Parts: sequence; C-alpha cells; structure tokens
Amino acid sequence: MLKIIALLFFFFILASLASAMYYMIKDKGQGTRAVKSLTLRISLSLLLFTLLMLGTYWGYIPL
Repeated sequence: MLKIIALLFFFFILASLASAMYYMIKDKGQGTRAVKSLTLRISLSLLLFTLLMLGTYWGYIPL
C-alpha cells in the first residue's frame, strides 16, 4: 500500500514538472502558471519526504 502511495506521489510530481515545462513554452515566460506548477511540485516533494521520514520514525517503513 505504501509503495502505491509513493508511486502516486512520484507520478503527480512528474506531471507537475511536465505541466510547468508546457506553461513555460506556451506562455513564453510571461505568465505565472509555470511558477504555480513548480510550487506545487516542491510542495508535493516536501510532503512525500516528510511522510517517508515519519513512516520510518513510527515504524511503518522498516529500515
């Protein structure tokens, strides 16, 4: 179950990165959609890292 959740996070992180690239090309650097997409990617990455650290600390993820 935890592996599926982690894979979903990775999928959404990569999708956010791809959408940021698309918005950078489409808006030619004039819009804020790329920045918002990259902010979402960073937030998802930090959340995944925090969840993995807490899962290890609480014993849900064995070392």
